[in-house]
Formats: sequence, structure tokens, C-alpha cells
Amino acid sequence: MIPAIKPSGANTRGLLAYLYGPGRHDEHTDPHIVAGFAMLAMPDPGRDENATLTQLARYLDEPVRLRNSEFGKKITDHVWHCPVRAAPEDRHLSDAEWGEIAQRIVAAAGIAPEGDDLACRWIAVRHADDHIHILATTVREDGRRPKLHDSGIRVGDACRQIEKDYGLRRLKKGDRTGTRAPTQAEMHKAQRLGWEQTSRAWLQNRIRAAIPHARTAEELLAYLEADGVAIKARRGPSGDLLGYAAGRPGDLNKDGEQIFHPGGKIAPDLALPKLRDRLEAGQPEEHPTARRNQPATPWHQATEALDAFRTDLADDTHAQAHITALGELLEATAQKAPTHLRTELQSASAAFTRAQRSQIRAEGRAAHAIRNAARDIVHTATGPDGSALAALIAALLWAGIIAGRWHETRGHAHQADAARQALHHLQAAAEQALTPTLVVLEQRQPREEARRTLARDVRAAVPDQADRILTDPSWPALAALLADAEARGHQPHQLLKEAAAQRELGTARQPARVLITRLQHTSRNPSPNPRAEAARRRTTASWTGQPGHRTQPPTPPATPPNRPRR
Repeated sequence: MIPAIKPSGANTRGLLAYLYGPGRHDEHTDPHIVAGFAMLAMPDPGRDENATLTQLARYLDEPVRLRNSEFGKKITDHVWHCPVRAAPEDRHLSDAEWGEIAQRIVAAAGIAPEGDDLACRWIAVRHADDHIHILATTVREDGRRPKLHDSGIRVGDACRQIEKDYGLRRLKKGDRTGTRAPTQAEMHKAQRLGWEQTSRAWLQNRIRAAIPHARTAEELLAYLEADGVAIKARRGPSGDLLGYAAGRPGDLNKDGEQIFHPGGKIAPDLALPKLRDRLEAGQPEEHPTARRNQPATPWHQATEALDAFRTDLADDTHAQAHITALGELLEATAQKAPTHLRTELQSASAAFTRAQRSQIRAEGRAAHAIRNAARDIVHTATGPDGSALAALIAALLWAGIIAGRWHETRGHAHQADAARQALHHLQAAAEQALTPTLVVLEQRQPREEARRTLARDVRAAVPDQADRILTDPSWPALAALLADAEARGHQPHQLLKEAAAQRELGTARQPARVLITRLQHTSRNPSPNPRAEAARRRTTASWTGQPGHRTQPPTPPATPPNRPRR
């Protein structure tokens, strides 16, 4: 059940004309009052042919007129309007049930507390099966104004209890971090102009897409202007940026002027102070040679930045920062991914935006590695190779799982649900990205004797998941990858242990696939290995049909050789 408190107005008669009228877009059928203040004394134009809208408006406005006649300053914001809509799958509610629901909502809002005979005057009008409109005038019988601060939160909490009591669809409790729902006027305007999105939704997408491209708020606004977004900056006498508003080209008011929306009204986390916290948080200074050992491409760098994602979520403020930055990395990846993967990644990015924000304040400096990786990706001129992209998407998928679990443990229902929606799209993208690699690997899988030898490596390195790995349809491809790694001087047993340590495999649907993406990442730059030549000779012999000589995983030397960076 969704309540939608509208901004205050001053025209009671005008709103009644709409409620009892034919409707502008939805058909109004049999409009009538189902509940209200002093029902017996109230005229109902829907049931009494002698009653008029003007009479009903005068009845509701009487306390307002009395107060205005006693005080010099007139009240002009006295109309409180709250449509309440049931879910499409909910059962049909009777007039009596809708009346009870309306009474509970006005009590929760502070319009008409239970047992208060001097409360505000109100009515609930039903003109459709699935919703009612509550109209109240916000001057009490004793001339005082009701306390409506945070009424939206109280009404929302009341609706969650109503859903439970009436057996209706249960919605999640709000946490004041969601974006404001589009108004009917916004939706109708978009429809009239042939737009798929309302202006605020379009602006939100543009701003989020621009964030990975900027390091400061000034850079962000400049990028948006270059991208065709209308920007109105508010500056102080010194020229410092104090705020901003954004407008969609072609979104004009009745005078033909551009309509602008403040950043905080577009989405809670797009207000200037919060953008500054994300973009301009201090980053640790790097020595000029600090990046010399980093991965060769931004795609590998991003995967490595996600390797420590689980441990970075130990502190809540750091966790929120990393989850926010994860959304930016997901957006950057979607922008630069090949066309055949872009749709799923864009859908994942859009779904994850709700998971990026919660009531926990983020420590922006904690996530500089992931944020830098996102910026490097959007500024790179070359696309990723297939294995690098598959490894990154797999890492994004695992990070999304961890983020969703973090939200669940803290009771962030909306964010956890958003993470689950994003994971659905990430899973599809991961499967698409890995398929070409699997085809190539399966075409050159090792012979049976070599596979048996590698299977012993699997059982020794990952004993708890060995059976699932060896029965996974992708096991032949994993065996081929392990054989290639051994031929380049790696120890399959050690690689498997390291790859399994990166992510627990118990919840993986296809553990062999998970290991393939991890192995592609960890073994991309093989380091010199004292046993490399012997391993290469053994592997070559096995691949040419000669019996394999290795009967158990190689024993690590007393002084471990240099291993590839993970």
C-alpha cells in the first residue's frame, strides 16, 4: 500500500472538482466519501444529489476561514492531499475497509489523532477500486495547526502495519534514502513529449554516468554541460561553488524557460555536499613509483582493487564507501564493455544505485583504490581482452554478493533487494563474458591421464568442494587452463588454493567457472619458477599422449619461488 503525500495547496474546491470529476488520465467511477470528520454533518456530492462541491469545500474550509478572520496573516497552504493506492495483486477492499484505513492514516499523520474531537476536518474519497484520496484542511477546530513534521514517515509506518493487518502485499519500510517517486504530472509530461523517462530520472542517469569521469564537483558539472545537460551553478561572492541544479534540454515551463532540479531533489546522494564527499575525499599521496608494479591494464587493476573487498567491509563507514565506489566501478565497466554485454551491465548498474546509499555515512577516503580503478577504466582508450573482462565481471559479481549480505545483516531491506536485482544481471553478463573462453579451452582440453593428475591436485587443494568442481560441466575447461598454467611454470595445486581463497565456493552455482576466472587473473603474469622447466617437460609429455609422471601435487620448495600477484 503506497501513500503519496502531495505538496500543500490552497484550493480546496479545485481539488474536490478533480476528485469528483471524470479524471484527466484515469477514469473516475462512482466518486463518493468513505470516511471523514463528522460524517453525519458532511455533504457528499457523490451520494446526495442536492449537495454541491462548493458546499463541501465550505464545510472543510470553515476552521480556516475562522482563523483567517481573527488573524491578519492569512493561511494559504492549508490543503493536505494524500492518495493511498493498493497493489495490483491485492484483494478488493470494501468501502468500510477503505474508511478504516483512511482513519488510521490521518491519525498517524497527525491530521486527526484518535479521540481528538478538535482535530482537522478531512474526507476520504473513493473513485476507483484500487485507491482513495484523503483531503484535509490543516487548521484544527481550536484554530491551531497540526504538527505534520515527518508525517510521511509515520504514515509509511502505519501502511506497513495496515498491510499486515489486512493481508495485503507487504512492502519494505522506508529509510529516507530512496529517490522521490515521479509525480503524475511528470509522467504525463514525459508521455506527451515522447520521453521514456521523466526529467528527474533522465538527469539522475546522466549524473551517475558522469561521476567516474570527474575528480571534483567542478569537473563533474563541466562534464555534464559538455554532455548536453543544462547546469545552473550557485556560487558565493568568492566564486566558490555552493550548490547546483540540473535541467533536461527541452524540459520547459509554460513560459518557455528551462526547468531546473536541485541535485538533492534528483536523488538524495546527488546533492553537492555528498558529491563532494565522494569525489574530493582526500586520497593517500603516492610515490612516483607507487604504481610500477600494478597490473598492466585498468581492467586487471580494477579486479585487484576488488580482491580485498570482503576485508574492507569490517568497518561500517568504510563498508559504505566501498559499496558506493563499487557502484561507480560497475557504471564505468558498463560504459566501456563490448556491445553484447552492455545491456546487462547497464541494467545491473541501474539496479545497484539503490544499494549504494544508506543512512550510514561513508568514509570516502577508504575506497580510493576502487574509485581510481573506475576512473582509469572510463579514460582508457582500449577495450579489455576477453579473459580480463570475464575476471572483472566475476569479481564484480562476488563483490555484489558481499555487499548484499552486508546490507542484509544491517537490516537495509531496500538496499539488499537492489543488490539482488543487480546480481541477476551480473550473473547473466558473467556467463556471456566467459563463454568464448570456455569454448576455446574445451577445444584443447588435456588427455585423460593428465586430467586424472590434475583432478588429484583439485582434491588436495580444495577437498571440500572437489566433487562439485570435478562434476561441473566446465571442469574440462578448468583442466585445460591448469595445464596451460603448469606449462608456464606455475604449480596447479598452489594456484587452486590461492584462487579458492579469493572466494568461498560453497555458494557458487558453478565452482569450476569461478575458479577459471580467478585463475585467469592470478596467472596472467607468470613469475620465474625453479621448477618451471621440469613442469613444462612433464606437461608436454602428458599432452602428447605419454603417461603422466606426477602422481600427487608437487611439494612446495623450502624457499617458495616468486608467485604471481593476485
